[in-house]
Amino acid sequence: MEWLEGLGLLGLFLGTFLAATIFPFSSDALYLAILAATGNPLGCLIVGTLGNWLGSVLTYWIGWLGKWEWMEKWFKVKPETLARQKERIDRYGVWLALTAWVPFIGDVIAIALGFYRTRPGWTMFLLLIGKFGRFLVWNLVYGLF
Repeated sequence: MEWLEGLGLLGLFLGTFLAATIFPFSSDALYLAILAATGNPLGCLIVGTLGNWLGSVLTYWIGWLGKWEWMEKWFKVKPETLARQKERIDRYGVWLALTAWVPFIGDVIAIALGFYRTRPGWTMFLLLIGKFGRFLVWNLVYGLF
């Protein structure tokens, strides 16, 4: 992660993008390190949000490409399990996108939203709001806004 820190805002963009996909590392730690190093809260907020949001958008569309048959065949997930998960997604719908920033489960949420075909426009918008809110809170916690 240190090499990303050395790239400044470009490293923040790349790191937050990758962290919102299948790469397991903390975009929060990277965000805070670059925020401290640059002292640029607005730049970090915009770049971090954009990178993390675009990573989640990619993850969503990867989920969209998935098929139930593949889940059953390759991952041995029973149709009943997929149906139960779909009921949960249908219950909360696109609003789950607001929680896609949560470490560890956020990527799963984004891919599930795509897999179960939530409305793309609203999902993208709520993903953006959630990602923005997360980094805004870090700026506020550290008194940089």
